[in-house]
Amino acid sequence: MSLPGHEIYRGYDEFGAVRVLDDGDKRYLAFGDQDEQSCCLRNEPLMPEHEYVRAMLLALLFAEPKQVISLGLGAGALNTCLHGRFASCKQQIAELRPEVVEVAYRFFQLPRGKRIQVHTQDALGFLRHVETRKADIIFSDIYGAEGLSDQQLGEEYLTLCAERLKPGGWLVMNLWREHQGPDTLELLLQQFGTIYGCHTQSGNWIVFAAEDDHGQSQSQLEKRARVISQQLNFSLLPFLKRLKPFP
Repeated sequence: MSLPGHEIYRGYDEFGAVRVLDDGDKRYLAFGDQDEQSCCLRNEPLMPEHEYVRAMLLALLFAEPKQVISLGLGAGALNTCLHGRFASCKQQIAELRPEVVEVAYRFFQLPRGKRIQVHTQDALGFLRHVETRKADIIFSDIYGAEGLSDQQLGEEYLTLCAERLKPGGWLVMNLWREHQGPDTLELLLQQFGTIYGCHTQSGNWIVFAAEDDHGQSQSQLEKRARVISQQLNFSLLPFLKRLKPFP
């Protein structure tokens, strides 16, 4: 699989290359030569292009995004969207690679301001050592050139995520379909009483986990999805239709 566009920037750090490609309409972040990590429309940065990012925002049906923690930044598509669409949203972001942070600011219009703070450090170290307010939603999306970080399916990582959530808060994880199985579900059920999953056409498996269920009927969820979709400027209803409870 070749990457779209032409390369306009390439930087390096101890983890490898950080590349930015541009096709005139969109910009892409890539760590390797095969798969893009993030994508944004140059003229509409508040609109997440990747299907899995849009699916992750189903969490907005369950919780108000007043306090958000993001573990993994990429080009910041999700964070830029939240910052622009929800004026009361305050975000804490942990990103291991300083080069990725600089590229997100320089090429992908990641906002700066009091409502969005980026911590340049390992996600597990952030969870262990950085004090923040408890979150309504934690978004976990940690990938490198080789794929999913092992941290995301670690027992300590999930325990610390659960401890960082407010009552009624939700953990949202970007996994692959290959991770859907009894081992992952058993690990999640050690910390969370409610688990939902949503598949994307690109092969992602988005997991939504909380201590308790959202307590809404399907019709209530659909009504809220229509309201939030207007705010986001894209529809959440296709993803809501794919949302399934587990186990």
